[in-house]
Amino acid sequence: MERFRLRMDTENPSWESAAIFGRVNQFYLTGTMQDGVLLIPRDDEAVLWVRRSLERALDESFFPDIRPMKSFRDAAAGMGACPGTVHVDAETVPLAQLERFRKYFSFRETAALDTQAAKVRAKKSAYELAIMEQAGRIHRHVLEDCVPGMLRGGMSEAELGAEIFCLMVREGYHGIARFGRFGTEMVLGQLGFGENSLYPTNFDGPGGCLGAAPGAPVLGSPDRTLKAGDLVFLDCACGVQGYHTDKTMTYIFRRSLPEEAIDAHRLCVEIQDEAAALLRAGTRPSEVYETVIGGLEPAFLKNFMGFGDRRVPFLGHGIGLTVDEAPVIARGFEEPLEEGMVLALEPKKGIRGVGMVGIENTFVVTRGGGRCITGTNAGLVPVY
Repeated sequence: MERFRLRMDTENPSWESAAIFGRVNQFYLTGTMQDGVLLIPRDDEAVLWVRRSLERALDESFFPDIRPMKSFRDAAAGMGACPGTVHVDAETVPLAQLERFRKYFSFRETAALDTQAAKVRAKKSAYELAIMEQAGRIHRHVLEDCVPGMLRGGMSEAELGAEIFCLMVREGYHGIARFGRFGTEMVLGQLGFGENSLYPTNFDGPGGCLGAAPGAPVLGSPDRTLKAGDLVFLDCACGVQGYHTDKTMTYIFRRSLPEEAIDAHRLCVEIQDEAAALLRAGTRPSEVYETVIGGLEPAFLKNFMGFGDRRVPFLGHGIGLTVDEAPVIARGFEEPLEEGMVLALEPKKGIRGVGMVGIENTFVVTRGGGRCITGTNAGLVPVY
């Protein structure tokens, strides 16, 4: 809370009050995820107002001031005069919810606090890192040790996804991949056999996924079955106690891939390692991006970080309570990295007729470079 207030003071010097509706930010600042609003006056103590469930909030949280409300009317009566401007998590709160809030809090304007909250969450405490390292151990074990033995000729993408999901839950996975980006829904992650891993999606990432159906483009196709010569692409999150890691592994089923695909994959692994070495405290994310991209041949950049015209302009992203956090390894991100930040690096390249090759792992920023917490297997694991 102190770091959030300091960030607001620095970047929004005239801020008067913050109202946090998003449950991820509420959890970060209070330790509980309920239906309510966290009100943070600039010159007074914060109050978490809970509609449901107050009992659970009190059981889970050490937050000093948790109060019940039936509606925002109760919160307004308990907070006193309303300032002219209220900062809200604009990426999260629906307009209808905001209008219900405005009915009792007569502010004139709203402003966003999303960037400030994201920057505060970007640097993890030792407590958070310990949880993420536990997620990383599960991630490594399942994708590196277990998945090769799960691949069977004739199984569908959906079958494989379901089996991996169940195994991860048994190992300690919390069962949801949570994103901050509006409208992003995933079960496990992106999974594809062969060119299904290039199929376009609305997700802002380099990989592809056909999914179950147009109305549920998630998990994997129930119709596409595994056959000899297939590339298996698996990009998924693993989470423990709300905190995630991100990892991509690829497998070759029974017959080798073209040399073009193998060479491209090897270069992606080298790119990951180069970028990881640059994840040092004090380095700017944009500098990492420019250094790596600037060293690549123009021919390789075709279908790098995507396929066709669906390339993404980044090499990696922060991760924590959501899979898509700050900072991003891309142009325009100039605030230096700090020790304790955690990022997923994911250099990938689409190969026509084959699928998406490449790799992804999760790294903790240190003074000496990125420390991987999700394993060291280079991918393209042969399965016979």
